[in-house]
Amino acid sequence: MSQENENLEEPQAEELEEQTEGEETAEVDPLEAARAEAADYKDKYLRAHADFENTKKRLEKDKMNAVSYANESFAKDILAVMDSFENALASMESADEENTSEVLEKMKEGVNLTYDQLKKILEKNHIKEVACEGEFDPEVHQAIMQVDSDAHETGDIVQVMQKGYTIKDRVLRPAMVSTCK
Repeated sequence: MSQENENLEEPQAEELEEQTEGEETAEVDPLEAARAEAADYKDKYLRAHADFENTKKRLEKDKMNAVSYANESFAKDILAVMDSFENALASMESADEENTSEVLEKMKEGVNLTYDQLKKILEKNHIKEVACEGEFDPEVHQAIMQVDSDAHETGDIVQVMQKGYTIKDRVLRPAMVSTCK
């Protein structure tokens, strides 16, 4: 008899499972499932798009800050030169008739030290003086006049009126020179 109960229970269990599956499929409408899936994808898209826009804005802000503060280390280096000049001016004001020659000598020394300090800062920041010996180079020199000279060949630089400078491989300011006719 227990075998008969088991045989009766199996068909009933299968029938019950079929009813449950039928109810589930009847409850889930394919259109509603597609709409739910589309809504899920739309939500994911909107979140990804918002993340992208936020990242884009953050990168733009970082770029603006980088451009705005690109010269910060150079400016800090120049402040040391500014301090040296302020000290020189203060020592000039403290000079009187009795110690004028002593102050003048210390001023000369201070100006030389400040000049060396400025040259080191420029070199540290890849700013170099344009060489002005020998032949004229239109890439880095600007001829402002021509002079006669027996000591120089035609096209050679005779005199430097204003020094020129480069930053890395780019000319900041061409050297103003006079050349030989």
